[in-house]
Amino acid sequence: MYIQRTCENGIRKVSESFPCVVVYGPRQIGKSTTIDYLFGEKYRKVTLDDLEDRVMAEASPRLFLDNLGWPLIIDEIQKVPKLLDEIKKRIDEQRLVWLKTNGQRELMYILTGSNRFELQQGIVDSLAGRCGVIEMASFSQAEKDQRTEEEFSPEIQNLQKIDRERSERRTRREIFQEIFQGGMPDICTGVAERDIYYRSYVSTYIEKDVKKLISASSELQFRNFISIVALRTAQEVHYDEIASSVGIDVRTCKNWLSILETSGIIYMLQPYMSNVSNRIIKAPKLYFMDSGLCAYLCKWPSAEMLSDCAMSGAFFETYVVSELIKNAFAYQKNPRENLFYYRDKEQKEIDLLFISGDKIYPIEIKAGINPVKATKNFSVLTKYGLDIQPGLVIDNSEKIRPINDRAYYVPVSLVP
Repeated sequence: MYIQRTCENGIRKVSESFPCVVVYGPRQIGKSTTIDYLFGEKYRKVTLDDLEDRVMAEASPRLFLDNLGWPLIIDEIQKVPKLLDEIKKRIDEQRLVWLKTNGQRELMYILTGSNRFELQQGIVDSLAGRCGVIEMASFSQAEKDQRTEEEFSPEIQNLQKIDRERSERRTRREIFQEIFQGGMPDICTGVAERDIYYRSYVSTYIEKDVKKLISASSELQFRNFISIVALRTAQEVHYDEIASSVGIDVRTCKNWLSILETSGIIYMLQPYMSNVSNRIIKAPKLYFMDSGLCAYLCKWPSAEMLSDCAMSGAFFETYVVSELIKNAFAYQKNPRENLFYYRDKEQKEIDLLFISGDKIYPIEIKAGINPVKATKNFSVLTKYGLDIQPGLVIDNSEKIRPINDRAYYVPVSLVP
């Protein structure tokens, strides 16, 4: 069963603007399936997971592309980075043809890859200005529910409109079941059993994406590292503390966190910075992009125990933040331009800031219902001279309710 992805319209639009489209994201989140659904009937497809095709592409990129022609879908393109230079050459040659004949530009190549380390550098070196880039993640809640997902806006009027149109509400138990399950397509569609799938996923990820980037002797240590990082989801990153827990140095810790971030396993939420003040804590907060994988790594055996554990608030926050990031990816937006967190040296903290132009929307994320004093730190933002909009407290309530004239309780079911 194919499940519609919110990013489909974005992929189509990008394909109309560039001769090449690059789609990347973590392993097994549906990149190839989505591309095949959108373009499979008209485009020839080759995967470089196939050893024979990979050997041919390595031996002679020119002959390989001559034989297949275009339009062409190439899966796991990072396995043969030499192809990117040849693709660049063919795009440039075809551009001249279109220019001379006043021909209409067409989409020539669609490239997918799950190893962003190699792929990103190849794009910068060879395909800059020639390709549109799409980043994908595991299923969002809207995609799991198979409903239309709108681009997130923290405007309270927009959320009230969604509230009127959307009748379904989830209980806390149901929300934590979704958090426990995660968004991996094979789990959500019932193809694979959750624990077996995640066990295999971690092994495959380390074997195919990480092993070449770390020493062979560090493989078991890296497995332990991932679990320790999972226990710190929705927390500020303290490199020395993580390094000490794993038994590695700080430099290695930073390198391994970079590997997790670049491969889409975690997201580093940056603190809001301003020239007005130098009193902001500079450490990022880390979030797992798939809450189910995070729960598996933390060894929580059930959604019920996850809901009742000391980490329930961190998992709830991870779920909300990852949903907002997935929504940004789906609409080809860079979440680093809009999403931040706030904390100063006086320990005043706001879970999330949504910045839009000169407007700032403070957001607190609480796993309870109508939590008290959730907006107590919103006033610290006045010193930045921005237009502070009504804030949100995202919780497990059933409907939008005003807290005061500057903040509202908003059910997690409405996000995004």
